[in-house]
Amino acid sequence: MTIKIDEVLTAAVDRGAVPGVVAMAAGDSGVIYQGAAGLRDAGASDLITPDTMMRIASMTKMVTATAALQLVERGVLDLDAPVDAYLPEFADLQVLEGFEGDTPVLRAPASRATIRNLFTHTTGLAYWFWDRDLDRYEQLTGTPNVLPGTLGAFKSPLMFDPGTRLEYGINMDWLGRVVEALSGQPLNEYFEAHITGPLGMSNTVARMTEAQRANSTPIHVRGEDGAWVATDIDWAQQPEYWGGGHFLYSTPRDYLQFQRMLLGHGALGDVRILAADTVVQVFTNQIGSLEFPPTIGTAHPELSADVNLGPGLKWGLGLLLSATGHPGMRAPGSGSWAGLFNTHFWVDPASRVTGAIYSQTLPFADPAAFQLYADFEQALYASL
Repeated sequence: MTIKIDEVLTAAVDRGAVPGVVAMAAGDSGVIYQGAAGLRDAGASDLITPDTMMRIASMTKMVTATAALQLVERGVLDLDAPVDAYLPEFADLQVLEGFEGDTPVLRAPASRATIRNLFTHTTGLAYWFWDRDLDRYEQLTGTPNVLPGTLGAFKSPLMFDPGTRLEYGINMDWLGRVVEALSGQPLNEYFEAHITGPLGMSNTVARMTEAQRANSTPIHVRGEDGAWVATDIDWAQQPEYWGGGHFLYSTPRDYLQFQRMLLGHGALGDVRILAADTVVQVFTNQIGSLEFPPTIGTAHPELSADVNLGPGLKWGLGLLLSATGHPGMRAPGSGSWAGLFNTHFWVDPASRVTGAIYSQTLPFADPAAFQLYADFEQALYASL
């Protein structure tokens, strides 16, 4: 069946779904699949590999969640404490109710957001590319989004009262600042000391070396003729803060170490990152009767297509949770997330397998890229 998985990747490149793709999977015994197809750079000739450096974007979020959970285990962070107990400036955020002409209408929130709300994207914080009202607010007021890497992004308002619904947003950027405040370390240094270093993830970094950059794949977009074109899109190289929601570079091989730790109940070999009981909570519904929105319309089609993940999805302490299973795919209770440039991973505790697939393309949720993700998952489970 390994050949079949290889064929899934090769076929996707051949039909132009992606310029290059890497897929990895592991079980309790270690790596069970690694494969790649296509080019590292559509304008060059070298091949993409499991050791190619990539921008993993929002796959950074679960690393930030892990850092915060370590602080919970140490008794210095309370999941149900208000965010403003640790970062007083959070109390300054107001709820955007709408607009009177071009003037934003703001009000005080009806409740105080908690650390658990940050973990579960239920604070009211949003992302501009999936929320038209926030996008309009930022354009009218000059408030930056997170991409420039400036502290002004933390002036963005709430879009609803904390705890009343789930909307994916910049929560993990705030949580990263909580980790920094309580640990006394910059987030990148905390990761290296307590997560990526112990796990041997030497290619998971805040900034690439010259050698790592030479081995990285650029972000690709489609040109007017439909062919893939490499761009110079990248994170801000001298940011004012480390964005806990997005800032990491990594390789598929490196990040699989992190996935295996989650699959291993918080441990990889002799290295324990989280307590087993904590990892159970990562995979446990934390939002009650709320659900992750089944359909998300885009406000910026160049960054993301519309996203339709279906109904019944929940959220744990950092991961999207599958409430139901699909024949030949992940089991109920699996946790997953993705990155803006079409990188995806999942951890399936019931089936004892974790997988990931990587390209570096925009827009996110491009139908061809999403289909490749599903095709790989089906082929992987068929091989088990």
